[in-house]
Amino acid sequence: MIASTGSSGLYKAPLSKGLLLLPSALSLLLAFLFQQQQSYFVYNLQAIKESFHVWKLISGRIVCLDLKDTFCSSLLIYNFRTLERRFGSQKFTSYLLGTWILSALFDILLVQGVEVVAGLTLSTLPSGFLSPVFALFVPFYCSMPRVPLAHIFGWLPITNKTLVYIVGLQLLASSPYMLVVAFSGVISGLFYSKDVLNVCQVLCVPNWVAKAFSQTVEPIFSSVEPVSEAPVGMGATVDIQRQQRIELLDQQIMLSQLSQIGRRRQDQIFISFLGGIFGWNRFFQPLRQRRAVNHAEPQAPPPPAPEEQVARLMEMGFSRADVLTALRASNNDVNLATNFLLQR
Repeated sequence: MIASTGSSGLYKAPLSKGLLLLPSALSLLLAFLFQQQQSYFVYNLQAIKESFHVWKLISGRIVCLDLKDTFCSSLLIYNFRTLERRFGSQKFTSYLLGTWILSALFDILLVQGVEVVAGLTLSTLPSGFLSPVFALFVPFYCSMPRVPLAHIFGWLPITNKTLVYIVGLQLLASSPYMLVVAFSGVISGLFYSKDVLNVCQVLCVPNWVAKAFSQTVEPIFSSVEPVSEAPVGMGATVDIQRQQRIELLDQQIMLSQLSQIGRRRQDQIFISFLGGIFGWNRFFQPLRQRRAVNHAEPQAPPPPAPEEQVARLMEMGFSRADVLTALRASNNDVNLATNFLLQR
């Protein structure tokens, strides 16, 4: 399981949890128990245009009939759960609903354009909740911080987003017609993110609907807050390495401060010695004052972490105590603190 963009599982991500459980369960049931009913969930554009089976725009775009698509889309939804924690469930739901409706329109337009330009007739497209998943790559690319983790061959960077993009490419390569679905999803994501033609105000979840679902459906899919426990096995090694890195950074800061204090004391002793022998105290007194002013700033305690940075990291699912520890160890560097937290 890929867990490169956050922690805390599905905490504060009830919609992501529902999208992981329900479509995956239906896909497995149709694959193993109800194979004769798969025809109801085929995304058949030819039947929609010629026989006016508009209901296939709904049934054909909910459940994946290919288990490889189910697996890849589930991995992507699990990693995109950090977007739900960042935006909130209502805004996240509005984004998925808006892109799901827009992508249906773009699917028809793209298929019609392929028929006119290339002369190819695309009767069916890959079934499932796929276009909104591809649409989530837009806010994922624009909003999620990029943290370098390693380099291959010394020049190819590996970040916390690399594996997510690899899974997206795997999903894209699962079918030759998946390119239409992916292109439609990305276009709908750009339309909704840029609020073209005020689609954010038109295709959104009303407050009363969000409130009703939060009281009825959300408790079913909500997850309890994770409890910090002592890790075991492989996790213990990673946690120890992370803690050692933080402690090493603290030690380096302390040693740097101690060395500065030692150098200042040696300078003061040497200046006092020369002043006592040659009577040069009147010349070195202004110098000591200037050096005291110049070195006053490093002695000051580090500033507290800005609440904006704390809130930004907590939205990714980390606890406040871990966020404050990481920011303090990294001298309020958000990227370095994020790297510390992701190494957990």
